[in-house]
Amino acid sequence: MSSLTEYAPARRRRGFRYYLRRDGWLYLLLVLPIVHTIIFRYLPMYGVTIAFRDYNLFRGIFGSPWIGLDAFREVFQTKGFFRALRNTFMLNGLDLVIGFPAPIILALLLNELRSQRYKRFSQSILYLPHFLSWVIIAGIVLRVFAPTNGLLNIFFRSIGLQTVPFLTEPGHWVATYIGVGVWQNIGWGTIIYLAAISGISPELYEAAEVDGASRLQKIRHITLPGILPTMVILLILSIGRMALIDFERPFLIGNALVWEYSDVISTFVYRVGIQNGRFTISTAVGLFQSVVSLVFLLAANFLSKRATGEGIW
Repeated sequence: MSSLTEYAPARRRRGFRYYLRRDGWLYLLLVLPIVHTIIFRYLPMYGVTIAFRDYNLFRGIFGSPWIGLDAFREVFQTKGFFRALRNTFMLNGLDLVIGFPAPIILALLLNELRSQRYKRFSQSILYLPHFLSWVIIAGIVLRVFAPTNGLLNIFFRSIGLQTVPFLTEPGHWVATYIGVGVWQNIGWGTIIYLAAISGISPELYEAAEVDGASRLQKIRHITLPGILPTMVILLILSIGRMALIDFERPFLIGNALVWEYSDVISTFVYRVGIQNGRFTISTAVGLFQSVVSLVFLLAANFLSKRATGEGIW
């Protein structure tokens, strides 16, 4: 008993210096990412004040006069803002509903393949689109889905079918937009889920096989519960990005004929804020997006913790 009581205070006396001496190289490795985060993530935050100032490029941030919430009032009264906001939520929502389960299904299918050579080949083909820029992908989309000289419409005409307005009719454009996005991102999501599946103990599958479980039963009772924490985290992060949308994808694939559906927050900021030099407006919209995204992220994490017990924190 006396040895235990002597040992307890010794453990409590171990402070930061003890761990610094023991794991000094690990702490040294953390210095560079911490410095990078402070310089490029936290110090630029003072630029958020541009949203509350009548920003002048020559006067600088602190030399520009303070205008309070006038920029936000102007944004909410600007023609087209709520259309862009609606389109952002609509396209992101469809991406979430259709694009989120796609890599899960694909990872489950690849995991069931017995031929390792075919599995590696399939993974390489599926991962490739993720590493292509949207400029290249947009060029491919135009060559494949163009209304007159697109490969698909040329094929449809050759067999006596009518052409399909993939890029010129709003409904078809939205379907094309979502399909291209799923094709570009499905491989990367599959990597994450295959990594999660590889962490499941093989003994569980062996025990289920001894009990006579089929493949579908093993997927339902072992694989899906095993990757549930990964699914929940990625779902929360996806919901948190509902108010954010890339610029390249809608800008490069969209056109004037589908402007009512392709104009999103990012293109609105580019058109109203950047092209016209209205940096106050663009900063105000960006800050609005960040606040909305934070609310979605906190709400999704709260509901996930209540429903499944899993969350980001």
